Amino acid sequence: MSLPSGRKPASLQSSAACFRAKAAFFGKLGSAKQEQVVAANIDTVFLCMSLNQNFNLRRLERYLSIAYDSGAEPVVVLTKADLCQDPEDKLAQVRTAAPGAEILTVSSLTGDTDAVLPYILPGRTVAFLGSSGVGKSTLINKLMGTSALATGAVGTPDKGRHTTTHRQLLTLPNGAFLIDTPGMRELGMWDSDGGIDTAFQDLLELTRACRFSNCTHTAEPGCAVLKALADGTLDAARWESFRKLKLENASAAERSRYLDAKREKFKSISKTNKTNRKSGS
Repeated sequence: MSLPSGRKPASLQSSAACFRAKAAFFGKLGSAKQEQVVAANIDTVFLCMSLNQNFNLRRLERYLSIAYDSGAEPVVVLTKADLCQDPEDKLAQVRTAAPGAEILTVSSLTGDTDAVLPYILPGRTVAFLGSSGVGKSTLINKLMGTSALATGAVGTPDKGRHTTTHRQLLTLPNGAFLIDTPGMRELGMWDSDGGIDTAFQDLLELTRACRFSNCTHTAEPGCAVLKALADGTLDAARWESFRKLKLENASAAERSRYLDAKREKFKSISKTNKTNRKSGS
């Protein structure tokens, strides 16, 4: 594999995008959710999904929504193509779930990974995101030309074993920067309304064809969404995914406003108490 070469590597701070995500952590933090910076200063984010048991269109739509909101360029990378019996069918499904996004198919086992090379340019920063076991570390090792990252043994004939436990910033031989991230068990919305609209631009255009501008798409006459669902031109699962992400994002925004108001209230109470103590009242 030959990486693109060129100009002197730029500073990490020269990249414009900041990829933000709200993640849910399990274990000592329980099920609490909070905003978390996954990676920053990214030019391109590779959203990795394997073409085996990890294949999940709804998860991909979630990743795309947050990626679009980040300002980075999202690229869908379908890994483990050698384990897929019907790659063309899977690819067609991904095109429906990710309209307008660049979609690449790779296989680290066969060495067919050249599709990602045009994005690995000197001075630019790329990040790999995806669930555990999709083959991110194996693909990165192919790009590095070394075994820089640990990779787990194959647990079953078509399921990898998660090995990355922390974020890593690596410098590729051609001067590009690469960020590897741990597989995320859950990725939630956090102020990602614009990203959702971009990821589901086709559905937004469909809603504009409704007879009423305030259509709720539940029972109104002349609803373009209901018509498309009825005649099968709109995938019900994709529409439900859109609705779910919108509701989740609105809920997170409301929770954030409540917590901000609560913090301001206690700041005001604390300030009043300090003033009273100083005045001796």
